[in-house]
Amino acid sequence: MIPVLFHLGPLTVYSYGLMLALGFLAGDYVIRLECVRRGLDPEYSSSIVIAAAVMGLAGSRIYAILDDLPTYLADPKLMIFSGSGFVFYGGMIGGILGAYLVSRWYRIGFAVTMDMCAPAIAVGQAIGRIGCQLSGDGDWGLPSTLPWAMAYPRAIVGWNSETVLKLDEHYRLVSGFFPGVRVHPAPVYETILYLGVFAILWSMRKRYHPVGRLMYWYLVLAGATRFLVEFVRVNPRVFHGLSEAQLIAIAMMIVGGAALILTREKDQAEGGQQPGEKNQRPAMNAARA
Repeated sequence: MIPVLFHLGPLTVYSYGLMLALGFLAGDYVIRLECVRRGLDPEYSSSIVIAAAVMGLAGSRIYAILDDLPTYLADPKLMIFSGSGFVFYGGMIGGILGAYLVSRWYRIGFAVTMDMCAPAIAVGQAIGRIGCQLSGDGDWGLPSTLPWAMAYPRAIVGWNSETVLKLDEHYRLVSGFFPGVRVHPAPVYETILYLGVFAILWSMRKRYHPVGRLMYWYLVLAGATRFLVEFVRVNPRVFHGLSEAQLIAIAMMIVGGAALILTREKDQAEGGQQPGEKNQRPAMNAARA
């Protein structure tokens, strides 16, 4: 576990930040490959990733602050000077908004753009969770005696009675700390599962499918991944033993599943004909808005 890599004067370089950057670079590479395959300018991928990175980080931070507002109000400097406190769902909303704005600027179909982004998001999540594992930002799970359970003594958020938690019989988080305690390495679980999601989406990309379908599959698969991992993660239960993240994951699966059904029915009604290249691959040099 290496929360802090090194210092450059007043600047602290965190392992989480490094892995986040590598996640964006991997996403850029994946989207670039899809741009080449679809006959689009590869530079379109860089525009998407830069916009998604900026707006995604902002959305992630805003979500984290709003989700734990009392803590940040008590110590406002944590809103900026902290190596933790990023929430994926906020980042996803901000990133999608950034990608939408870029797609509008280049006049590339948003659904086509999201299909190219879906595998990239999954691989970015997988790499990002490695950052969580290295930094010990509190994304670990509940106490466990499994052979692969581990401790995070150098965690950036601390390794103590306030950060090592368990659920009581009423699904309330209480201290689970004791000398020698080990927990579920939830970031490792998520890394493995999100790599699986990436592999599935990447294998599907060359098959014919109505535009948007890869993104809908991402919503279903990523939602299922987070829903399952959340059972062992340290997060408050807010509704019938489910966490806030699980409720969002359920919404993702419902939206994605409904969209898959609707696009399948529409495709069958239209005879399942593959759209022409001009519709599927809009030209990069189209007039800008």
